[in-house]
Amino acid sequence: MNSGGCQCGAVRYRVDSLGGASICHCRMCQKAFGSFYAPLVTAHSLQWTRGEPKYFESSSKVTRGFCGDCGTPMTYDWGGEVEIAIATLDNPALAAPVVQVNESDKLSFVDKLHKLPFRQNSDAERTFMDTLKSHQHPDHDTKTWPPEGTA
Repeated sequence: MNSGGCQCGAVRYRVDSLGGASICHCRMCQKAFGSFYAPLVTAHSLQWTRGEPKYFESSSKVTRGFCGDCGTPMTYDWGGEVEIAIATLDNPALAAPVVQVNESDKLSFVDKLHKLPFRQNSDAERTFMDTLKSHQHPDHDTKTWPPEGTA
């Protein structure tokens, strides 16, 4: 069984197994994810274990689920089996994409992203990252969230 959830932990889920994973380049997915594309995977027997997403009908055929508290994009429902956002899995490496769809909307620079150089962090950026305290839910199920004394 695979588990996952939103960034804040208000919505958590389990799935019995995962189907084929894809990257969708359509303009609706770009906007829904606030990104260049949407990585999605079919979620067999999806069960909500904490909270439930809110929904937005992004078209006459698709409903998208997201966390109403933190806004994390979570589901894509086209009337068949629901797909979940790969990065919401506690272990997203389990769902490596095997196909891309909607090539006509793909942004022209996407295929070159892996060639961009990595910039060395400045001292200020390293200090920022070293002192950062994450409020993100951990990548595993918890009895309660947020932990006692942090709300």
